[in-house]
Amino acid sequence: MDHLLALLRAAAEDTRLRILALAAREDLTVSDYVHVLGQSQPRVSRHLKLLVEAGLLERFREAQFTRFRLVSAGDDAQLVRDFVRRLDPKHVRLAADRVRLDALQQRRQTAAVRFFRDNAQRWDELRALHVADREIERALAHHLPVGARRLLDVGTGTGRLLEVLAPKVEQAVGVDQSREMLALARANLARAGIDNAEIRQGDMYALPFEADSFDVVTIHHVLHYAEDPSLALAEAARVVRPGGVVLVVDFSPHDLVELKREHAHVHLGFADNQVQGWLRTAGLNPLEPIHFPGRRLMTGIWRGERELPHHAGAHPVAAIHGVSR
Repeated sequence: MDHLLALLRAAAEDTRLRILALAAREDLTVSDYVHVLGQSQPRVSRHLKLLVEAGLLERFREAQFTRFRLVSAGDDAQLVRDFVRRLDPKHVRLAADRVRLDALQQRRQTAAVRFFRDNAQRWDELRALHVADREIERALAHHLPVGARRLLDVGTGTGRLLEVLAPKVEQAVGVDQSREMLALARANLARAGIDNAEIRQGDMYALPFEADSFDVVTIHHVLHYAEDPSLALAEAARVVRPGGVVLVVDFSPHDLVELKREHAHVHLGFADNQVQGWLRTAGLNPLEPIHFPGRRLMTGIWRGERELPHHAGAHPVAAIHGVSR
């Protein structure tokens, strides 16, 4: 009773309700809230502090910035989201806030799209060499663990994989080191109406999550940029839960050495036994790989399942679509 009253007291104020409505749409910084709400930085910071202390918001670091989001775990998470859904989006102040936030997002998306456009020709040239992305996306969706609730996409880039897979889980998280890509991914998810995914800055060698945090981890065309793929897979294995799976998409061995020069690839593809060996070393049970021939590049999907403890019973996440036991 006392805890519920504390939550209600923290939310029962005009500006804080507006903050919660905005937080439900995007992870924002203090300066973002200052811009959208039209209030001073000290006043906004005080409201944010009260909401964090009450357990309605949580803060996290992204480079030199601190961002705020609705609390994402525990019983309070669902309560807060249900509470926010009851707010009338047509209310004059909420509607005005939404217009200002949309304008802010548009400016950032324009800058991010400019970055993407400047590099798009190189990426389009690469796409022409391998199987269509949608074929890979369908395969990944098919091979998601049954009953998966939380998904992590490492090196999420434009957020495309989150657009495809987030609707199939309760919560999805994408991490990337590039600020330009983070901005573009956030804009793409907002445009697609994906409200159960969040974007965070992170290093694939030191993911900002506790062990056993996710039911599935995807690493889509990232390992060929990695100086140490085995370390990246070990880190992915650390954050996947028992019964969960790591899904790796990348190229099979090839001789297109120009990809190192023109696309900054560190590795010219990976052999099945190489990736499966890394998965096994990381404590995962390698499953049968899947291959997709392309015009000049073959794409592989390698899967590593983290086994349940021997004393554990059946687990809904342990079953993998399309895999016979």
